Amino acid sequence: MVVNGGRAARIAALCLLAALTAAAGPTPAGAMVGGAAPAATGAGRSVVMILGSHGTACTATAIARDLLLTAAHCVQPGSDYKLADLWSASAPQLKDIARIERDPQFDLRILLGHLATADVALVKLSQPLPDKIPPALLDDTTSPASAGDSFIVAGYGVAVRGDGRSGGTVRAATLIATGTPNTLQLRLFDPRTKGESAGLGACAGDSGAPAFRDRDGTLVIVGVVSWSTGPKLTGGCGGLTGITPLIRYRSWIVSAARALGSPLPVQ
Repeated sequence: MVVNGGRAARIAALCLLAALTAAAGPTPAGAMVGGAAPAATGAGRSVVMILGSHGTACTATAIARDLLLTAAHCVQPGSDYKLADLWSASAPQLKDIARIERDPQFDLRILLGHLATADVALVKLSQPLPDKIPPALLDDTTSPASAGDSFIVAGYGVAVRGDGRSGGTVRAATLIATGTPNTLQLRLFDPRTKGESAGLGACAGDSGAPAFRDRDGTLVIVGVVSWSTGPKLTGGCGGLTGITPLIRYRSWIVSAARALGSPLPVQ
């Protein structure tokens, strides 16, 4: 399914390409710009950063003590990846990753054409995360979101449009579903600006970031960030934030986690 027509598809594809090289330069793509506050607690507690050997940076979420959920396009073959230890009192360190599993249905060419694909992956860590980073739960509902539903997106991306140096701090923003949400794709925008002017939204370094919904007082992951646009479907960020919902891929995530020796917490 193509979202927002051909022009938006080209824009989103460019945003995704920029997200894959975000750490190497200031071009935004791909949470949060527009003034989102740091979120070391709440939605940001389970969120971490992954760095790639080709200068990439993405966000991921702990879903078990030694297992992360991220976007498949963030962990492509041909690169080495490390977990960025940003929580230790000493200088930041890079932690080893033992294994990466991408959903077998994922196709990067399809995503670059801005068609829906299984943009989800699991990252098995060599060592467990500290207790201060608790695993987040996956949403277990089987119904797609509705327009107007609110979600919290938390990521390590840049906070100032055009400034590749302002990332590295987890930030969270509440965004609203727009259009006609379905099980293939979810589009979010800042309710203050509605995608028409610059507002809160995913930016460089936020690919793979979780989108949470509040379920009876508990934040659960409903999807991961796959792409972004600027205002009025321009390039960049601060417009739409594209989410790959987990509804279609949750069974693969659960079975793959078990096969990796990291069964998910019982809900």
